[in-house]
Amino acid sequence: MPQFLDSLDPGFESQFAHLLTMKREDSPDVDAIVADIIAQVRADGDASVIALTEKFDRITLTPETLAFSAEEIAAEIAKVSPEDRAALELAAARIRAYHERQRPVDESWIDESGAQLGWRWTPVSAAGLYVPGGLASYPSSVLMNAIPAQVAGVERLVIAVPTPDGITNPLVLLAAQIAGVDTIYRIGGAQAIAALAYGTDTIQPVDKITGPGNAFVAAAKRRVFGQVGIDMIAGPSEILVIADKDNDPDWIAVDLLSQAEHDESAQSILITDDADFGKAVALAVEKRLETLERRAIAGASWKEFGAIIKVKDMAEAATLSNRIAPEHLELCVADPEALSEQITHAGAIFLGAWTPEAIGDYVGGPNHVLPTARSARFSSGLSVMDFVKRTTLAKMTPGALAAIGPAAERLAQSESLEAHGLSVRARLDKINSGGI
Repeated sequence: MPQFLDSLDPGFESQFAHLLTMKREDSPDVDAIVADIIAQVRADGDASVIALTEKFDRITLTPETLAFSAEEIAAEIAKVSPEDRAALELAAARIRAYHERQRPVDESWIDESGAQLGWRWTPVSAAGLYVPGGLASYPSSVLMNAIPAQVAGVERLVIAVPTPDGITNPLVLLAAQIAGVDTIYRIGGAQAIAALAYGTDTIQPVDKITGPGNAFVAAAKRRVFGQVGIDMIAGPSEILVIADKDNDPDWIAVDLLSQAEHDESAQSILITDDADFGKAVALAVEKRLETLERRAIAGASWKEFGAIIKVKDMAEAATLSNRIAPEHLELCVADPEALSEQITHAGAIFLGAWTPEAIGDYVGGPNHVLPTARSARFSSGLSVMDFVKRTTLAKMTPGALAAIGPAAERLAQSESLEAHGLSVRARLDKINSGGI
């Protein structure tokens, strides 16, 4: 059974603080191993990637077979049923339509001094997307990572997806094709991250790496950051549902289990203002766990990290939600829009009982790559903005420089940066001498 908390209990604050600080990441200290793998790849390139792939994924590759050939991709994609293809294409179309609206706009204007100012957005040149491998890999994550990059205008888009024991997921390859991926490498782990960051004779380096992975992948992304950009270091999945009593307990139960089934370290929390409803949801969860295919995983998650919190009202629910800063937040209340106005920290909000989080994982449109472990307090989900960068623009006229240049010269002198001041003064002297 999950934890049951009541905000009116004297010990609630300490219990809630413990809930916020529970360590859910069951990750061994792999940093030293990852550092060695990265060093090997930097030193030996393809040879190290091939050797490490044989060691960890039990397949033997050559430089020529590191990437899937067009013929292999076509053969795998042919295995996809028309129904699965149609579902992927629907998801891709909705994800693309949503992300098209995120395109940032260039700006340029003349200010009161006569200076021309502005900014320009340009995409990164190349992005590498990491996809966990084998039959457990997720084609939806391919779409969620690749489509924003393509919408942003990234010129070269590649994927690294391990194929342990040679197992390939045809849906992943189809998703990559639909999303416009150029090359699909059948490599994974820290060695794939290192190859994407530093390059090898066969694998060209990229500018940004995105996508989820295990502890080794996460540690590698931390280590290569700076050489390349990364999206985030994602932890176990999580969901918070705020629900009143006017809901079907079974609906809320399966919403909570939709994240619990991801990982034994995932976390599902219900906040409600009705204690009896909370108990009904707990019973519904237990009943669903009797038949759920992934009940061992979901049950462990629910038992170890699940929680049901009783609050006095929905205003308090919003306050607690902001402290949790959940990855996914469902608002199953009478007026979800009004309650959402009180939410300042959440990766994604799902409004109303007819909007389960699972829709957001696949076909809703918004991105499902979201901040975890309370990082929604300071970060956002993956978007087109992750694949572009802003360059500022400034153009001075003689009149504009005459108007604001003396202040720049003064500030340079105050910082004892003589050449800074002189670079402005040389131009001001030219203006003052009438030599323009």
